[in-house]
Amino acid sequence: MIATDDGGRTWRALARPTEDALRDVFFSDQKTGWLVCERSLYALSRMEEARSYLLKTTDGGASWARVEVTGADAGVVLTRVVFADAQRGWALGEMGALYATRDGGATWARQRVPTQHLLLGASFLDPSQGWLVGAGATVLETSDGGAEWRGVGEVAGALDAARLNAVSFVDARRGWAVGSGGVVVSTANGGRTWARQQSGTDADLSDVKFFDAREGWAVGARGTILRTEDGGATWAQVESGTTHPLERLAFTTRARGWAVGFGGTVLAYAPANAQAPRINN
Repeated sequence: MIATDDGGRTWRALARPTEDALRDVFFSDQKTGWLVCERSLYALSRMEEARSYLLKTTDGGASWARVEVTGADAGVVLTRVVFADAQRGWALGEMGALYATRDGGATWARQRVPTQHLLLGASFLDPSQGWLVGAGATVLETSDGGAEWRGVGEVAGALDAARLNAVSFVDARRGWAVGSGGVVVSTANGGRTWARQQSGTDADLSDVKFFDAREGWAVGARGTILRTEDGGATWAQVESGTTHPLERLAFTTRARGWAVGFGGTVLAYAPANAQAPRINN
């Protein structure tokens, strides 16, 4: 693990909080963050041990505490964790597994979803309104914090590939999802219908973030970085200087962002004279 205190100009190594694989990271503020951890099958001493768990920090990563999520579902593998605010969060993964917390991660409960596909991405506008995407062209939506999840959208017909890796909504109507084979799809009605956009690449896309209905970014395999300034009507490739796969995007403002990926790759984006509204995660 590495950390920065100066916007990415310098990075320092942190003590690794676990020997298990780290699958995802999410920080809700400067101090509070989460890691998704996965244990190797060969490291389990008994089958009842959880394959996946979370680590939580409340001091910016100086120390981490283990949090059990999956309960009796010991074999479930988690892929992502996301929080809508300090209290409401979700962890998602294989076979349609979805767990929710209402108390900042102290307790977790499994939510019922109408799929058994692998879940890979999530976008929440607030603790009530959110979307999930995953394999099998899966798109799910909730408007009540996950008490009910609904399959939405005529998505499959818009796709040549079946795996959606990430999703980003800027309001209750406008959203985008990206996936394998350079797939980008967008919706203007909350996910009821989706349209394919021309990304200009066949590289698998791993993450997407939009500031508003016009400006957005996507990253993926072969060091691919895409940017749009017209809501995805056109996408332009941005030179990344690497061929390593890029897996995650993070922005604190429109003028400050990072892409991270294979081989310890960390790319920083900080254009001059840029405005700085908040981005939707």
